[in-house]
Amino acid sequence: MSVYNLKDQPTRELIPGFHGQFVHTDNVTVAFWDVEAGAILPEHNHIHEQVTSVLAGEFELTVAGETLRLLPGSVATVPGNTIHSGRAVTECRLVDVFHPARPEYS
Repeated sequence: MSVYNLKDQPTRELIPGFHGQFVHTDNVTVAFWDVEAGAILPEHNHIHEQVTSVLAGEFELTVAGETLRLLPGSVATVPGNTIHSGRAVTECRLVDVFHPARPEYS
């Protein structure tokens, strides 16, 4: 078992306006994001299944051409190899879970 405290995890800005802290297991990466209002997640895809949860703020997520506004408590799933993008309507706190793990986020 491992226990992490996010205040001890470094923060990295992997995409402009997306400030993340990451926890990894052999099979999963959990990303904790603080996102600046107006920040854009460019259209992309990856092999990983992704589960996105909005803890605070409002985030617009487009998956396979369908756009939804996600509010606190919203959880969206993105299948692997599916084109998606997003935009922070307001400042946001998001949690993403990726399977398999994303070693490039280490």
